[in-house]
Amino acid sequence: MVAIAFTVAFDGIEARLVEVQAAVSAGIPSFSIVGLPDKAVSEARERIRAAFGAMSVAMPSKRVTVNLSPADLPKEGSHFDLPIALAVLAVLEVVPAEELANVVSLGELSLDGRLVSVAGALPAAVAAAEDQRSLICPPGCGAEAAWVGAVPVVAPAGLKQVVDHLTGRAPVAPSSPGQVARPQRRADMADVRGQERARRALEIAAAGRHHLLMVGPPGSGKSMLAARLPGLMPELSPAEALETSMIQSLAGLLTDGGISREPPYRDPHHTASMPAIVGGGRGARPGEISLAHNGVLFLDELPEFSRQVLETLRQPLETGEVVVARANAHVRYPCRFLLVAAANPCRCGHLADAARACARAPQCGADYLGKLSGPLMDRFDLRIEVPPVAISDLDQRQGGESTAAIAARVQAARAVQSRRFGDSPGLRVNADASGPVLEQIAEPDGEGRALIHRAAERLGLSARGYHRILRTARTIADLDHSDHVRAPHLAEAIGYRLPFAAAS
Repeated sequence: MVAIAFTVAFDGIEARLVEVQAAVSAGIPSFSIVGLPDKAVSEARERIRAAFGAMSVAMPSKRVTVNLSPADLPKEGSHFDLPIALAVLAVLEVVPAEELANVVSLGELSLDGRLVSVAGALPAAVAAAEDQRSLICPPGCGAEAAWVGAVPVVAPAGLKQVVDHLTGRAPVAPSSPGQVARPQRRADMADVRGQERARRALEIAAAGRHHLLMVGPPGSGKSMLAARLPGLMPELSPAEALETSMIQSLAGLLTDGGISREPPYRDPHHTASMPAIVGGGRGARPGEISLAHNGVLFLDELPEFSRQVLETLRQPLETGEVVVARANAHVRYPCRFLLVAAANPCRCGHLADAARACARAPQCGADYLGKLSGPLMDRFDLRIEVPPVAISDLDQRQGGESTAAIAARVQAARAVQSRRFGDSPGLRVNADASGPVLEQIAEPDGEGRALIHRAAERLGLSARGYHRILRTARTIADLDHSDHVRAPHLAEAIGYRLPFAAAS
């Protein structure tokens, strides 16, 4: 007899259905698992033996074979424990085999039979819903998986409770979705003194999702400004929140089954490795750029990051997705984020202060920022210098505009873009526009066209730089409630593409 249970294997944020086939045959007593299992899956047999013992269920004194199909798909993770156990129990006629046909299950077994939480319950629930099956998962994952809402999600405490549920002796009530996470209390833009140009750049960046680079001496407020950017951005739509939460689920970052509507904010240290930033490592897990999907990725001390890491960012910044290539698989993750980077003008940070600058000034500044390649710099729509804050600004009792006031303007500009792009695939904000769409929405007037042509010649703009200016100008026009891109909008956008004094 062969019994079949269903579970999933993760391929990026996609959960692919896996058929768990169990058979008992005559031969020397053994328990083997085939179908490209990793170490964690292979060790499941010992956890299952102990969990069966806790239930007073004896393993048969025969040859037990478990096949994970499709056999050429790598199987990784301890979440295969529960479906393998259920398939074996069905062979032993402890649970009805027909009940497993409509169920997707996942969960790690402890030695006493309890179900332990695993990563990826949310994408597993999406896969179960697409296949019109219910989901059985550990109790710590039930609230998370229930957000899908299309199929019942049950979260028994242990293997015995799963058996009682499937046999009808003690059905388990479906889980309810977790609470929407309350917005975190973020620092307010009103705390920022001075830095009017930087504040304006943050507003434009949030309104059109334009990448921003800030260069300035230590203590000028670059990190302070970046930390306030998520508060300017609109909350995520339900589809964006679900997509972002699926990535966080795979990374094991969802707590108490709650889903947040806030844009994520990630700020990795400059010593982070390439797998940590881009994705990879064991199981090709999502990296920081994917965890920042639909949110903000802040890279402080940008020139201190590995050159290899920075150059790897170039393609994801353009395509909005990253492919983690392995010898036996290519894993794809979405990573459409707003990149905010900060850098000192030189290694000591005091290039503009003759009294404090090192003996190599100004060459040290050119060498330091020269670590950033031209193609990478070209991908920043907004490049600004952040000067030291004047003492007179620090003495002001009243700060600048609050986050709420700026966020209202950003929200209005985003609403214009939402109406403009409608349901067009891949188009949500101005930064996504390209080709004929960009030419249509950002066509400048006669004066503006002459202005950008002169700027392109004098600054030696690449085609990418030219189009990025048009996108930025379109966002500035949206903030200005203008239907057309005019010369003042282009002039401001061009001003954010000028080379830094330290590197010129």
